[in-house]
Amino acid sequence: MFRLAYNTNGLAHHRPEDALRLLADLGYEGVALTPDVGGLDLYALEPRTVDGLASLADELGLELAIETGARYLMDPRRKHFPTLLEEHATDRARRVDFYQRSIDLASELGAEIVSLWSGVAPDGTPDEILWHRLTDGLLPVLEHGRDRNIRLAFEPEPGMFVERPVGYRELVRRLGDQGMELGLTLDVGHLIATGDLPGARGIGEQLSELADCLVHVHLDDAQPGIHEHLAFGKGVLHLPATLNGLLEIGYSGMAAVELSRDSHRGAAMAESTLEQLRTALSHRP
Repeated sequence: MFRLAYNTNGLAHHRPEDALRLLADLGYEGVALTPDVGGLDLYALEPRTVDGLASLADELGLELAIETGARYLMDPRRKHFPTLLEEHATDRARRVDFYQRSIDLASELGAEIVSLWSGVAPDGTPDEILWHRLTDGLLPVLEHGRDRNIRLAFEPEPGMFVERPVGYRELVRRLGDQGMELGLTLDVGHLIATGDLPGARGIGEQLSELADCLVHVHLDDAQPGIHEHLAFGKGVLHLPATLNGLLEIGYSGMAAVELSRDSHRGAAMAESTLEQLRTALSHRP
Protein backbone atom coordinates (compact mmCIF):
# COMPACT_ATOMS: atom_id res chain seq x y z
CA MET A 1 0.00 0.00 0.00
CA PHE A 2 1.07 3.61 -0.52
CA ARG A 3 2.44 5.58 2.43
CA LEU A 4 0.49 8.54 3.79
CA ALA A 5 2.73 11.58 4.07
CA TYR A 6 2.69 15.36 4.58
CA ASN A 7 4.58 18.12 2.77
CA THR A 8 6.58 20.47 4.99
CA ASN A 9 5.56 23.45 2.86
CA GLY A 10 2.45 23.22 5.03
CA LEU A 11 4.63 23.33 8.16
CA ALA A 12 6.80 26.28 7.16
CA HIS A 13 6.96 27.59 10.73
CA HIS A 14 8.31 24.31 12.10
CA ARG A 15 11.93 23.21 12.28
CA PRO A 16 12.47 20.19 10.02
CA GLU A 17 13.28 18.02 13.03
CA ASP A 18 10.13 19.14 14.84
CA ALA A 19 8.06 18.52 11.70
CA LEU A 20 9.34 14.96 11.43
CA ARG A 21 8.61 14.23 15.09
CA LEU A 22 5.16 15.80 14.87
CA LEU A 23 4.16 13.88 11.75
CA ALA A 24 5.50 10.56 13.03
CA ASP A 25 3.68 11.07 16.34
CA LEU A 26 0.42 11.72 14.48
CA GLY A 27 0.86 8.51 12.49
CA TYR A 28 2.17 9.61 9.10
CA GLU A 29 4.57 7.22 7.39
CA GLY A 30 6.37 9.70 5.16
CA VAL A 31 7.44 13.33 4.84
CA ALA A 32 7.81 15.33 1.64
CA LEU A 33 10.51 17.82 2.59
CA THR A 34 10.56 21.22 0.89
CA PRO A 35 14.03 22.74 1.45
CA ASP A 36 13.57 26.45 1.99
CA VAL A 37 14.86 29.51 3.80
CA GLY A 38 15.09 28.75 7.50
CA GLY A 39 14.72 25.03 6.97
CA LEU A 40 17.24 22.97 5.01
CA ASP A 41 18.39 25.94 2.94
CA LEU A 42 20.17 24.30 0.00
CA TYR A 43 22.74 27.10 -0.01
CA ALA A 44 23.55 26.89 3.69
CA LEU A 45 23.39 23.21 4.57
CA GLU A 46 25.41 21.93 7.51
CA PRO A 47 26.48 18.28 7.25
CA ARG A 48 25.72 17.66 10.92
CA THR A 49 22.16 18.91 10.45
CA VAL A 50 21.61 16.73 7.38
CA ASP A 51 23.09 13.66 9.06
CA GLY A 52 20.96 14.26 12.14
CA LEU A 53 17.80 14.56 10.07
CA ALA A 54 18.60 11.37 8.17
CA SER A 55 19.15 9.50 11.44
CA LEU A 56 15.94 10.90 12.90
CA ALA A 57 13.87 9.87 9.87
CA ASP A 58 15.32 6.36 10.10
CA GLU A 59 14.64 6.19 13.83
CA LEU A 60 11.03 7.30 13.29
CA GLY A 61 10.51 4.95 10.34
CA LEU A 62 9.67 7.80 7.97
CA GLU A 63 10.07 7.65 4.21
CA LEU A 64 11.38 10.91 2.74
CA ALA A 65 11.00 12.71 -0.58
CA ILE A 66 12.39 16.07 -1.67
CA GLU A 67 10.13 18.76 -3.14
CA THR A 68 11.57 21.72 -5.05
CA GLY A 69 8.77 24.27 -4.73
CA ALA A 70 10.48 26.84 -2.48
CA ARG A 71 9.16 30.21 -3.61
CA TYR A 72 11.91 32.73 -2.92
CA LEU A 73 14.94 30.63 -2.02
CA MET A 74 16.76 31.49 -5.25
CA ASP A 75 15.57 35.06 -5.72
CA PRO A 76 14.09 37.33 -3.00
CA ARG A 77 11.94 39.31 -5.46
CA ARG A 78 10.70 36.82 -8.05
CA LYS A 79 8.76 33.71 -7.10
CA HIS A 80 10.32 30.47 -8.41
CA PHE A 81 12.93 32.41 -10.40
CA PRO A 82 14.89 31.25 -12.28
CA THR A 83 13.39 28.22 -14.02
CA LEU A 84 14.65 26.02 -16.83
CA LEU A 85 12.71 28.22 -19.29
CA GLU A 86 14.51 31.55 -18.81
CA GLU A 87 15.97 33.46 -21.75
CA HIS A 88 19.52 33.58 -20.40
CA ALA A 89 21.57 30.40 -20.15
CA THR A 90 23.17 31.56 -16.89
CA ASP A 91 19.73 31.73 -15.27
CA ARG A 92 18.78 28.29 -16.53
CA ALA A 93 22.09 26.94 -15.22
CA ARG A 94 21.21 28.23 -11.76
CA ARG A 95 18.03 26.14 -11.81
CA VAL A 96 19.98 23.08 -12.98
CA ASP A 97 22.34 23.61 -10.04
CA PHE A 98 19.37 23.96 -7.68
CA TYR A 99 17.93 20.65 -8.85
CA GLN A 100 21.31 18.96 -8.57
CA ARG A 101 21.70 20.25 -5.01
CA SER A 102 18.24 18.84 -4.26
CA ILE A 103 19.35 15.47 -5.62
CA ASP A 104 22.49 15.55 -3.46
CA LEU A 105 20.37 16.31 -0.39
CA ALA A 106 18.01 13.45 -1.23
CA SER A 107 20.96 11.10 -1.46
CA GLU A 108 22.34 12.24 1.89
CA LEU A 109 18.96 11.91 3.59
CA GLY A 110 18.15 8.52 2.12
CA ALA A 111 15.20 9.86 0.11
CA GLU A 112 14.39 8.10 -3.17
CA ILE A 113 12.44 10.81 -5.02
CA VAL A 114 13.06 14.41 -6.04
CA SER A 115 9.99 16.15 -7.48
CA LEU A 116 10.36 19.08 -9.89
CA TRP A 117 8.47 21.11 -12.52
CA SER A 118 8.91 23.29 -15.61
CA GLY A 119 8.14 26.84 -14.50
CA VAL A 120 6.01 29.52 -16.11
CA ALA A 121 6.67 30.26 -19.78
CA PRO A 122 8.23 33.69 -20.41
CA ASP A 123 5.92 35.93 -22.42
CA GLY A 124 6.24 35.72 -26.19
CA THR A 125 8.65 32.79 -26.35
CA PRO A 126 7.66 30.17 -28.97
CA ASP A 127 6.79 26.74 -27.61
CA GLU A 128 9.51 24.95 -29.55
CA ILE A 129 12.17 27.12 -27.94
CA LEU A 130 10.67 26.43 -24.51
CA TRP A 131 10.61 22.68 -25.14
CA HIS A 132 14.26 22.84 -26.16
CA ARG A 133 15.24 24.78 -23.04
CA LEU A 134 13.30 22.41 -20.81
CA THR A 135 14.71 19.19 -22.24
CA ASP A 136 18.21 20.66 -22.49
CA GLY A 137 18.08 21.60 -18.80
CA LEU A 138 16.61 18.32 -17.62
CA LEU A 139 19.20 16.09 -19.27
CA PRO A 140 22.06 16.95 -16.85
CA VAL A 141 19.60 16.78 -13.95
CA LEU A 142 18.53 13.29 -15.01
CA GLU A 143 22.16 12.28 -15.32
CA HIS A 144 22.90 13.60 -11.83
CA GLY A 145 19.94 11.66 -10.46
CA ARG A 146 21.16 8.51 -12.17
CA ASP A 147 24.62 8.96 -10.66
CA ARG A 148 23.13 9.38 -7.17
CA ASN A 149 20.50 6.63 -7.61
CA ILE A 150 17.69 9.16 -7.12
CA ARG A 151 14.46 8.99 -9.15
CA LEU A 152 13.18 12.25 -10.60
CA ALA A 153 9.44 12.88 -10.72
CA PHE A 154 8.01 15.65 -12.90
CA GLU A 155 4.93 17.52 -11.69
CA PRO A 156 2.54 19.22 -14.13
CA GLU A 157 1.59 22.49 -12.44
CA PRO A 158 -1.42 24.70 -13.39
CA GLY A 159 -0.25 27.93 -15.00
CA MET A 160 3.17 26.55 -15.89
CA PHE A 161 4.44 25.59 -19.33
CA VAL A 162 3.74 21.92 -18.56
CA GLU A 163 0.50 22.00 -16.58
CA ARG A 164 -1.28 18.76 -17.49
CA PRO A 165 -0.42 15.04 -17.68
CA VAL A 166 -0.55 15.22 -21.49
CA GLY A 167 2.30 17.73 -21.33
CA TYR A 168 4.31 15.34 -19.18
CA ARG A 169 3.81 12.63 -21.81
CA GLU A 170 5.07 15.01 -24.48
CA LEU A 171 8.10 15.89 -22.37
CA VAL A 172 8.95 12.20 -21.94
CA ARG A 173 8.69 11.74 -25.71
CA ARG A 174 10.98 14.67 -26.40
CA LEU A 175 13.58 13.42 -23.93
CA GLY A 176 14.02 10.30 -26.05
CA ASP A 177 15.79 7.35 -24.46
CA GLN A 178 16.20 9.17 -21.16
CA GLY A 179 12.54 10.07 -20.94
CA MET A 180 11.62 6.80 -19.26
CA GLU A 181 13.83 7.80 -16.32
CA LEU A 182 11.50 10.72 -15.58
CA GLY A 183 8.55 9.61 -13.50
CA LEU A 184 5.33 11.51 -12.85
CA THR A 185 4.33 13.45 -9.75
CA LEU A 186 0.55 13.70 -9.84
CA ASP A 187 -1.25 16.29 -7.75
CA VAL A 188 -4.89 15.23 -7.72
CA GLY A 189 -6.05 18.78 -7.00
CA HIS A 190 -4.29 19.97 -10.14
CA LEU A 191 -6.46 17.63 -12.20
CA ILE A 192 -9.49 19.53 -10.94
CA ALA A 193 -7.93 22.94 -11.53
CA THR A 194 -7.01 22.13 -15.15
CA GLY A 195 -10.26 20.34 -16.01
CA ASP A 196 -8.60 16.96 -16.45
CA LEU A 197 -10.92 15.62 -13.77
CA PRO A 198 -14.39 16.91 -14.71
CA GLY A 199 -16.34 14.54 -12.46
CA ALA A 200 -15.97 14.06 -8.72
CA ARG A 201 -15.61 10.26 -9.07
CA GLY A 202 -13.59 10.11 -12.28
CA ILE A 203 -10.23 9.92 -10.55
CA GLY A 204 -9.97 6.13 -10.87
CA GLU A 205 -9.90 6.30 -14.65
CA GLN A 206 -7.23 9.01 -14.59
CA LEU A 207 -5.05 7.06 -12.20
CA SER A 208 -5.39 3.93 -14.32
CA GLU A 209 -4.24 5.82 -17.41
CA LEU A 210 -1.18 7.17 -15.59
CA ALA A 211 -0.27 4.07 -13.57
CA ASP A 212 2.68 3.17 -15.80
CA CYS A 213 4.59 6.35 -14.94
CA LEU A 214 3.26 7.35 -11.50
CA VAL A 215 6.00 7.51 -8.85
CA HIS A 216 4.85 10.30 -6.51
CA VAL A 217 1.45 11.68 -5.47
CA HIS A 218 0.26 14.93 -3.89
CA LEU A 219 -3.11 15.02 -2.15
CA ASP A 220 -5.27 18.12 -1.80
CA ASP A 221 -8.75 19.30 -2.69
CA ALA A 222 -9.63 22.01 -5.22
CA GLN A 223 -12.44 23.80 -7.01
CA PRO A 224 -12.77 23.50 -10.81
CA GLY A 225 -10.60 25.96 -12.70
CA ILE A 226 -8.92 27.37 -9.57
CA HIS A 227 -5.36 26.51 -8.57
CA GLU A 228 -5.69 26.70 -4.82
CA HIS A 229 -4.76 23.84 -2.52
CA LEU A 230 -7.72 23.23 -0.22
CA ALA A 231 -8.32 20.99 2.75
CA PHE A 232 -10.34 17.87 1.98
CA GLY A 233 -14.03 18.66 1.81
CA LYS A 234 -13.53 22.27 0.69
CA GLY A 235 -13.51 21.36 -3.00
CA VAL A 236 -14.98 18.68 -5.25
CA LEU A 237 -12.45 15.87 -4.81
CA HIS A 238 -13.95 12.52 -3.86
CA LEU A 239 -11.34 11.37 -1.37
CA PRO A 240 -12.46 7.72 -0.89
CA ALA A 241 -12.52 7.21 -4.67
CA THR A 242 -9.07 8.79 -4.96
CA LEU A 243 -7.49 6.54 -2.36
CA ASN A 244 -9.30 3.51 -3.76
CA GLY A 245 -7.97 4.37 -7.21
CA LEU A 246 -4.41 4.38 -5.88
CA LEU A 247 -4.98 1.00 -4.27
CA GLU A 248 -6.51 -0.46 -7.42
CA ILE A 249 -3.49 0.42 -9.58
CA GLY A 250 -1.12 -1.00 -6.96
CA TYR A 251 0.54 2.32 -6.26
CA SER A 252 3.10 1.81 -3.48
CA GLY A 253 4.86 5.19 -3.30
CA MET A 254 4.20 8.22 -1.16
CA ALA A 255 0.86 10.04 -1.10
CA ALA A 256 1.72 13.38 0.46
CA VAL A 257 -0.82 15.96 1.59
CA GLU A 258 0.12 19.41 0.25
CA LEU A 259 -1.52 22.36 2.03
CA SER A 260 1.06 25.07 1.41
CA ARG A 261 -1.26 27.91 2.49
CA ASP A 262 -2.01 26.44 5.90
CA SER A 263 1.29 26.67 7.77
CA HIS A 264 -0.24 29.10 10.26
CA ARG A 265 -2.31 26.17 11.49
CA GLY A 266 -0.06 23.41 10.22
CA ALA A 267 -0.03 21.10 13.25
CA ALA A 268 -3.81 21.10 13.56
CA MET A 269 -4.27 20.61 9.82
CA ALA A 270 -1.85 17.70 9.73
CA GLU A 271 -3.80 16.01 12.52
CA SER A 272 -7.30 16.58 11.14
CA THR A 273 -6.22 15.66 7.61
CA LEU A 274 -4.86 12.31 8.71
CA GLU A 275 -8.17 11.58 10.43
CA GLN A 276 -9.95 12.37 7.13
CA LEU A 277 -7.60 10.10 5.21
CA ARG A 278 -8.16 7.21 7.60
CA THR A 279 -11.91 7.69 7.48
CA ALA A 280 -11.83 7.80 3.67
CA LEU A 281 -9.81 4.58 3.54
CA SER A 282 -12.35 2.85 5.74
CA HIS A 283 -15.24 4.06 3.55
CA ARG A 284 -13.74 3.67 0.11
CA PRO A 285 -16.06 2.17 -2.53
